Amino acid sequence: MGRSPLLERVRSEMRLRGYSIRTEKTYLQWIKRYIHFHNLTHPAQMGADEVRAFLSWLANEQYVAINTQKTALNALAFLYHKVLSIELGDLDFQRAKRPRRLPSVLSTSEVASILAQLEERDHLIFALLYGSGLRITECLRLRIQDIGLEDACITVRDGKGNKDRKTLLSRKLIPAIQAQLTRAQLVQEADNRIGYGPSLPYALHKKYPNAYRQSGWMYLFPSSALSNHPISGRLCRHHLHDSVPRKALKLAVARAGIQHKRVSCHTFRHSFATHLLEAGRDIRTVQELLGHSDVKTTQIYTHVIGQHFAGTYSPLDAL
Repeated sequence: MGRSPLLERVRSEMRLRGYSIRTEKTYLQWIKRYIHFHNLTHPAQMGADEVRAFLSWLANEQYVAINTQKTALNALAFLYHKVLSIELGDLDFQRAKRPRRLPSVLSTSEVASILAQLEERDHLIFALLYGSGLRITECLRLRIQDIGLEDACITVRDGKGNKDRKTLLSRKLIPAIQAQLTRAQLVQEADNRIGYGPSLPYALHKKYPNAYRQSGWMYLFPSSALSNHPISGRLCRHHLHDSVPRKALKLAVARAGIQHKRVSCHTFRHSFATHLLEAGRDIRTVQELLGHSDVKTTQIYTHVIGQHFAGTYSPLDAL
């Protein structure tokens, strides 16, 4: 089924519209799951009733989170509206009820304890997640041209929602960043000598055949081996796979003795936002640094620190 004509149409349409490879994979997985749910019936032979049944099943039987159901809906809406040109109309399906939980947040001492257990490259990765509020994929996709050492900022390109944004770069990290830039450039120079270079976005290699030789396009955290580009098929060097820092984090958390919290790569982004708000930073500024479209998304961090109580104290404190 992976190479079915329908899924190839979906893939082609998504690439034509500039969707990320990660979103492409996610949408294709949900479309496959939808087709299997209806016993391999072709989606063109189905419609709103079948979509409604699938989404309601996710909520009632699979107990998925609200955002998971939304992703499935987005995938099927893309399939029907953009690929099959079939209007689904108003879908009155059972909404997922599993609430969004408050994010797990580390204290500053816990962040320091974990960072102390990490080796040079992985230490820099997680320091960037915490110091700049990056998602792990945003961090690993950073290229040399995205690092602003003079003005201490980072440009995040094609972030969630295909948006670009700028965020902070801790000046404490500049020496480590400079060392990593040098290592990345040495990898690029070695690749260039044998005719290869970093993977390039879209069809840039056609428009600028020598772009792979320009240091700005090199990934800050290059992978350890060459691989085929997922779209062009050209042999190139991609960025480090996210499984590498995830494994390093798991070991670091264990060595730091943190057992009472669930710690993931995203925990450092949560901690970045929470600590900024605790320090009195404006929520709109934090929203912009995180790249949230709606301030309501950012407001969840005010609940983490209890800021939504607006200075109200327990009556027990007055006794």
